[in-house]
Amino acid sequence: MTPTTVRPPATEVLFPEGVSRATARVQLVDRDQDGRLLLVTDRTPFHPLDHTWPDQPADRGTVTFGGTSHPVLDALTGAVGPGADGLLMADAVPVRRGDPEWSFVAVHVLGPVDDAAAPVVGQDVELAVDAEYRAGLSAGHTACHLVALALNEELADLWTKQPRRTDCLGHPDFDQSAITASRIEPNGSVDTYRLGKSLRKSGFSAAALTERLDAVQHAVNARVAQWIAADGAARVERDERHLDARRWWTCALPGGTARIPCGGTHVASTADLGSVTVTLDLSAAELTVHTHVTP
Repeated sequence: MTPTTVRPPATEVLFPEGVSRATARVQLVDRDQDGRLLLVTDRTPFHPLDHTWPDQPADRGTVTFGGTSHPVLDALTGAVGPGADGLLMADAVPVRRGDPEWSFVAVHVLGPVDDAAAPVVGQDVELAVDAEYRAGLSAGHTACHLVALALNEELADLWTKQPRRTDCLGHPDFDQSAITASRIEPNGSVDTYRLGKSLRKSGFSAAALTERLDAVQHAVNARVAQWIAADGAARVERDERHLDARRWWTCALPGGTARIPCGGTHVASTADLGSVTVTLDLSAAELTVHTHVTP
């Protein structure tokens, strides 16, 4: 099989609406160095791993063609640049989403498939996401955002200077000022914040946080529980339907409407989370926030 090098249009993504199954047309077929089949379609319900902020893992599921269902081993963000540079994926993509000279595509990674059985460009295939696994990741991602907003609110009085940025609810944005890593898990998340010199110079009192860590943890749990009880509607808004379009998580909360740039998937209401437990772990230079959802 000869890899396809023609630059395809950007993939239309269906996961922002919660879609988990779709028929799609093959646009590009390739193989990686291990011989695994790489499949790009014109549309997909699969959420691929983001190459710039890989917080939410890729969806799981299957692609069916020729009467056989093949497990999707991974779903990655790929890009095809000017000319015939070929398909680049994940860390190999040299530009950020939105670059007008690049087509950003969702790449479905399958196991080795014989050339004779592999789909061809223009063929229709059936895509199916593991809805249960997706639901767990969606719950973890929504809870992660709620916890970040609650943490911002509870840490607001620990800033000794006017912060450089505020969040969508008007509180000093500790989350975006200090976060170094975020990992979404099924029904949970782990977020790491650096409490180093630059944050202290910005006016945040890490020493005061140490003194009142237990109180902050209790207050964050209480605030998130209040938001869950309010049953606020949530959705993903976007300006276009292709993979590299801007998307925002939007949620109705008692204190106002939250709106956060986000490329992941989410539950439809805060009440869908059931209950959320937050644990804060503090070291000399880092704060780690563990979030657990019990649907």
